Amino acid sequence: MSVAEEVKATGFDALTLEEKLDRLAEVAVKVGLGLKEGQELIMSAPMEALPLARKITEQAYKAGAVLVTTLYGDDPSVLSRYQYAKDASFDYAAGWLMEGVANGFRKGAARLAIAGANPALLAKEDPAKVARANVAASKAGKPAMELITRHEINWTIVAAATPEWAKLVFPGEPEETAVAKLWEAIFASSRVNVEDPVAEWKRHGEHLKKRVDLLNAKRFSALHFKSADGTTDLKVGLADDHLWAGGGTMAGNGVYCQPNIPTEECFTTPHKDRVDGRVRATKPLSHQGTLIENIAVRFEGGKIVEATATAGEDVLNRLISTDEGARRLGEVALVPHNSPIAQSGILFWNTLFDENAASHIALGQAYSTCLIGGEKMDAAQLAALGANESLIHVDWMIGSAEMDVDGIAADGTAEPLMRKGAWV
Repeated sequence: MSVAEEVKATGFDALTLEEKLDRLAEVAVKVGLGLKEGQELIMSAPMEALPLARKITEQAYKAGAVLVTTLYGDDPSVLSRYQYAKDASFDYAAGWLMEGVANGFRKGAARLAIAGANPALLAKEDPAKVARANVAASKAGKPAMELITRHEINWTIVAAATPEWAKLVFPGEPEETAVAKLWEAIFASSRVNVEDPVAEWKRHGEHLKKRVDLLNAKRFSALHFKSADGTTDLKVGLADDHLWAGGGTMAGNGVYCQPNIPTEECFTTPHKDRVDGRVRATKPLSHQGTLIENIAVRFEGGKIVEATATAGEDVLNRLISTDEGARRLGEVALVPHNSPIAQSGILFWNTLFDENAASHIALGQAYSTCLIGGEKMDAAQLAALGANESLIHVDWMIGSAEMDVDGIAADGTAEPLMRKGAWV
């Protein structure tokens, strides 16, 4: 049965938007968070995502949440800062607020983020101010982000269709039509348009786990990415004692969660000093309200030594200058080109979706849980195994239907993993 036939058979199209949002909210709480009775939830969301945020709040309380606290973001208010704030504002962030959030996580709260802000919000703003504000926010958010990257808590991200985002994804469409189309794409990608979404996510997770187990059994020392047009020829060394992950994870608090809704990836930790070659992005990157297009970089000894882009190059270069680790990799992920998101043909301009349409790499902070025993190691021990440390963690897409990937064994022999973007 095709996806379209299955949707028709389950009557998903006949549901109201409110009923569809309730399904997505149920998946976010039961699958994404695995929320436990008595647990607190801290949620962040754009103002335009209020209907979904309310449904998630309902589902969280039904699941036994003791308290749901939501922090809302407002795009026009963000723009006001760039239009009217004094220069000193861009080196400041509400550290007191982020420390409060981190303290909530330390005391057992789960974290849920609703993505949906305008990807091009800051495209016309001063790149220097954007970079300074991002650095300040990253520093203030580090205590909370460390708990997330270490998977100490159960957390997840889901998406809500918002007008400005929808108009970017479906240009030329009336706003109402664009938003409706984006919602349907989110529902399909998030696997909620089936008869039993929770059961479907269980099946999907088991499929990803089988792939992860195969990759872990191989113990490759590196991956070799090579595109047919020659623009990518990249060798990514893998961290010593690396672990592949995908399809959900057991958080340090003992709760099994699915960090990204949707997800199609198998990912692990590269060695920060063992990345060499050139690579070109196959999709644009939307970063903190700026669109960066046609990224091309060259690595030597794990570090970016050249970086260009046809749009947003200044923002890219400021991004990789955030700190020493910003020029090195913290993640490498394999995603087949026949994933549902890739096959939709939609460019989402949002990493949550676009990273699940193509194999990708991430600049910056590594996940300690992608190392054997890493969740119990300190920074020095993680660095000794090759794990990168940084204030940032930014994914960008390098996979395509023309990309080949080989696994490289310790003795240098190569084994085909992907050919033309598909698993061998």
